[in-house]
Amino acid sequence: MLLSINQPAYLPWPGYFDRIARSDLHVVLDHVQFEKNSFINRNRILGANGPCWLTVPVRTKGRFGDLPIHEIEIDNTQRWARKHIASLRGAYSKAPHFNEYWPSLHETLGRDFERLGHLCLEMTGHLLGFLGITTPLVYSHEHEFASNKSELILEICRHFKADRYLSGPHGRDYLDVDSFHGNGIDVEFHDYRLEPYTQAAPEFVPNLSVVDVLFNEGGGR
Repeated sequence: MLLSINQPAYLPWPGYFDRIARSDLHVVLDHVQFEKNSFINRNRILGANGPCWLTVPVRTKGRFGDLPIHEIEIDNTQRWARKHIASLRGAYSKAPHFNEYWPSLHETLGRDFERLGHLCLEMTGHLLGFLGITTPLVYSHEHEFASNKSELILEICRHFKADRYLSGPHGRDYLDVDSFHGNGIDVEFHDYRLEPYTQAAPEFVPNLSVVDVLFNEGGGR
């Protein structure tokens, strides 16, 4: 079984979904510490003036060092959802596939979410469906994992009886590959390269949220 692991993310980039699609099982790593300025609560879209960030504000004051991702609360005192809806509509309303995907995303953004994890679960579920990806997802906070870094990844692989692990490219910097091999687990690295596609920009802008691909080219690309 080929297993992949990634932290939850808000409107992730296409490579996030490509790794899930290539896997037999995907583990959402949501029991670990939230990292500020990561892609967990933000991502980029292509606005009229170039790339711009969509960020979900979260409550972190006084909690860094003790803030598992699945416990992060959204700061709904800020009118972030209204801004995201306006930004997405302004950026993509004229895109070829906007009307195909927008109703579900709009409805989700219009709902009240107390926790970031619940928002990401709903949005990612829609996006997986749009892309036709059926890989099962499980959540690490529902299990008792106690290790860190490379040992944690190995513990998760062993728990789910994986014999292959599909790592992101940065895994080369910290994974103890010999330990995986010693446990009968092969390690593969996901070096995803996104080919340019049609955008509403004079020059191609890479590494945007997957919604940029969906609205412009559809889920069958």
